[in-house]
Amino acid sequence: MNPYALSMIVSSLALGTILTLSSYHWILAWVGLEINTLAIIPLMTKTPHPRAIEAATKYFLTQAAASALILFSSILNAFTMGEWAINVPSHPIPATLLSIALAMKLGVAPFHFWLPEVLQGSTLQTGFILSTWQKLAPMALLIQLSQSVNLTLMLTLGLLSTIVGGWGGINQTQIRKVLAFSSVAHLGWMVAILKISPSLTLLNFSLYILMTSTLFMTFISLNTKNMYELSTTWSKTPTLAALSMLSLLSLSGLPPLTGFLPKWLIAQEMIKQDMIAFALMILLSTLLSLFFYLRLTYSMSLTLAPNLSSSSLLWFNPSKNILASPMILSLLLLPLTPTIMVII
Repeated sequence: MNPYALSMIVSSLALGTILTLSSYHWILAWVGLEINTLAIIPLMTKTPHPRAIEAATKYFLTQAAASALILFSSILNAFTMGEWAINVPSHPIPATLLSIALAMKLGVAPFHFWLPEVLQGSTLQTGFILSTWQKLAPMALLIQLSQSVNLTLMLTLGLLSTIVGGWGGINQTQIRKVLAFSSVAHLGWMVAILKISPSLTLLNFSLYILMTSTLFMTFISLNTKNMYELSTTWSKTPTLAALSMLSLLSLSGLPPLTGFLPKWLIAQEMIKQDMIAFALMILLSTLLSLFFYLRLTYSMSLTLAPNLSSSSLLWFNPSKNILASPMILSLLLLPLTPTIMVII
C-alpha cells in the first residue's frame, strides 16, 4: 500500500477513536464511530481477494446498521429527555437500543456472527486492529452508559456470549477464528458485570487488550494462520513457543497468570451481590473456552512437526524483542492485584 495512503488511514483510525473517547455529545461520538468504520475498510481490502472483499462488505453492513441504530436511539433519547449528553441518565428504551447497537459494534452474542467471518477474511495485522483498537470506542460509550442499561439484558447477553464464545471456538482450526470466539467470550464477562461494577469492566477490557495484543503479535512474528502450522514453532523458536503457551493459558483465565485476575474479581463481585447461580453458570461456561486454548497450547508446545525445520534455532531474534514487555505483563500481573484494586 502507498505509504501516504497508509498514513492517512492510520491517522483516520486514531482520529475516529480519540473523537469518540473525548466526546460528550452523542452526535460527535457517532461521527467518531463512522470515521473509524470507514478508515479500516481500505486496510481490509488491500489484498484483492474475494474473501477479503466479502469480509469488508460484512463488516461495513453490520457497522452501518449499528451506527444507524445509535443515531436513531440517541435522537429518541434527546426527544424524550431533552438531553444529548452521553454521561447523563437516559430513558430506558433508548438506553436499551443503544446498548444493543454497541453490542453489535463490539460483537457480543447474539450479534457476533460477523466477527469470526470478518477476522478470517482479514490479514493477521488487520485482525489485530479489529480485535483491539476498534473495540476501544464502543466499549468507552458502553461504560459511560452503564448506569442506564438494563441489568437483565446485560446478564443475558453476558452469559450467552461466554457460552457461544466457548462453544463456537471448540471445533475451529483457524487461529483468527479461535481468537474471534475468544473475543466474544471475554466480551461476555465484561458485559455481565457492566451494570454492577463498570470499573471491573474497564479492568477486564484493559487486560483483554493486553493479552490479545501479545498473542496477535506472536502469531504475526511466527506468520502462523492455522493450528497445524503451530507444530513447527517449537523447533524454530523454543523460548517464544513456551512463553506463548503461557500467554494462551493466561487468556483462558488459569491461575497464577494475569488472566485469572478479572475472572476472580468479577466472580467475587457477583457472589457479593447474591448472584451465586449466575456466577456458577458463567464460570462453568469458561471451561468450554479452556478446551480450545488447551488445544492451541498442545499444538504449539507439545507436538513436533513430522519433518523438522531445516532452519537454525532462533533463540535470540532482535525482531521479536518488541514482545518482551507485553508478554511479561500478560503473565505476571496477578501479584499486583491489591495495587490494581486500589487504583480502580
